[in-house]
Amino acid sequence: MTLRESLMADLKTAMKAGESARVATIRMVTAKLKDVEIAGRAKGNEGLSEEEGMSALRGMIKSRMESATLYREAGRPELADKEEAEIAVIRGYLPPELDEATLNAAVAEAVASTGAASMKDMGKVMGVLKGRFGAALDMSRASAAVKALLG
Repeated sequence: MTLRESLMADLKTAMKAGESARVATIRMVTAKLKDVEIAGRAKGNEGLSEEEGMSALRGMIKSRMESATLYREAGRPELADKEEAEIAVIRGYLPPELDEATLNAAVAEAVASTGAASMKDMGKVMGVLKGRFGAALDMSRASAAVKALLG
């Protein structure tokens, strides 16, 4: 089942169950994916790749995490809770993230296989990690782990 099919099936289920917040979040996700797909067509891409979809979802999560933090700092916990509920729904469509030990082992292996010795070689290491894990890899976490190892 593709990401879009999964979203549509979950949308129908949420609508039947009367879960208005979940329905709104799923509709927001489908709209974002449609925007990414349309932007890709302008560049000559056919359809939305799974990796582009996962990247868009991670971007949505990052945006909501930043918003939730700002809302909490501003004393608006109800808005922060709404953002966090949206994050929980969106995370349900992402593959499980690598735990810290697995990520660090993968980074160490990628550094060893590329012969990376300094921050100048970070691109090579990130390329190996992206090729190996694809959409399952959170690039920001991987980047921080590579910087810690090389820096």
